[in-house]
Amino acid sequence: MTELLATTLGLYVIATYALGWWSRGRIQSAEDFLVAGRRLPLGLAWATLLATWFGAGTMLTAADAIHADGLVRAALEPLGSGVCLLLAGFLLAERLWSMRLLTLADFYARRFGRRAEVLGALLMVPSFLGWIAVQFIALAGMLEAFFGLDPALGIPLVAALGTGYTLLGGMWSVALTDALQLALLLVGLVVLGIATLAHLGDGEALVGLARIAAESPPGHLDLLPREGLEAIVSWLGVFAIAAIGNLPGQDLLSRIFAARSAIVARRACLLAGLAYLAFGAIPALLGLAAGVVLGPGETTSVLPLLAKSMLSPTVAVVFTLALTSAVFSTVDSAILAPAGVLAQNLLAPRLPRVPALTLNRIAVLVVAAAAVVIAFLGESAYSLLEDAYAIGLVALVVPLFGGLWGRARGERPALAAMLVGAGIWLGHLALGWESFGGPGLGIPLPRELAAAGLALLAFVIAGERGPGAGPEGRG
Repeated sequence: MTELLATTLGLYVIATYALGWWSRGRIQSAEDFLVAGRRLPLGLAWATLLATWFGAGTMLTAADAIHADGLVRAALEPLGSGVCLLLAGFLLAERLWSMRLLTLADFYARRFGRRAEVLGALLMVPSFLGWIAVQFIALAGMLEAFFGLDPALGIPLVAALGTGYTLLGGMWSVALTDALQLALLLVGLVVLGIATLAHLGDGEALVGLARIAAESPPGHLDLLPREGLEAIVSWLGVFAIAAIGNLPGQDLLSRIFAARSAIVARRACLLAGLAYLAFGAIPALLGLAAGVVLGPGETTSVLPLLAKSMLSPTVAVVFTLALTSAVFSTVDSAILAPAGVLAQNLLAPRLPRVPALTLNRIAVLVVAAAAVVIAFLGESAYSLLEDAYAIGLVALVVPLFGGLWGRARGERPALAAMLVGAGIWLGHLALGWESFGGPGLGIPLPRELAAAGLALLAFVIAGERGPGAGPEGRG
């Protein structure tokens, strides 16, 4: 099986790079590189949206978390992320597409001024590094399981492969390879789901489903925690990080900007959200099934173990290829998004003589290298994933919605919201306080929700003081 898998992965990498090489001819400007010249049709737009987020976080870490703790851990993946895509379609897509932006920081610049643009960019770029590192860790772990490759070598290898074809064709390369990767991913996931249920039910999938319901540990089928109000509020905090905190994500917004019309952008978000919830239920189900098949004490990543025990060698290769596709479809997008912000909003004003396209490609390399460093810090994949989401909720959502629907009041509201939200959240994170105010106050409110609420308060108060320096506050 190892030789077959190695050959298949090699062919997959060649096909991916062939698409990336073909995409080079479409890249003539930074707009082509970052948002595909705003020409993505609906088929590519919704596929790249779904493939971007449906990566290792959904496929691997969510299944492991649900295996360990039950469906309460589905708050982040897939529920939160799927709902986020739907909200983006209903609330953001058409309005933002019509502004003809390249990055979210461009929105802050246009609505609030240069200092809001810089601060927003400085908050956005680091927030992606943990998310990218999750993908590196997940695929390196799979390479270790199947080939015995040391993660110290696997992580840089995954980073190099994912970065290479992103450099070639930018968003065009990403969108085209995402379509291929998504097809492989969904086929592999469905095959493993059916095989696992059939194994549990002695050939009958419905019997296998009933067995999961009957043999799951107490509480594992509960979507909401039963421990009381504090636990429910904590669950809502995790859900909000994904459902609301992801809305200002550059990886999401760049696909909205890349659609060929406002209507296409909206429909792509809605289609991707519905598909995310539907297909995201399969890893959640497999996490529960692992408790029956493997036992509750298994701590290794459960999906590869299920694939090795449930599938024939040939079909296991298909599933492994699907996992690889899931990771790469997220890696390329997650690298390109912060790289665009770094290049366009932070480096370009300081390096005006460097061609914009060159600057974007340099930024891709910088972001990938930084994510490799984060991946070697040794934190758990789920923890990295959760922390990567939070900065959007605590610091970026309020000025995004305030800028879209509020009355222009200069730069002060945006700066106040970003600084207050990020400062409170980072302070709690540094002190290890999960709830607002720490043990001293004993307030059962997650630090993320508290920070977001205070950011909103700061935005309102600063706005009441009148316009400050900014594009709409200068006299």
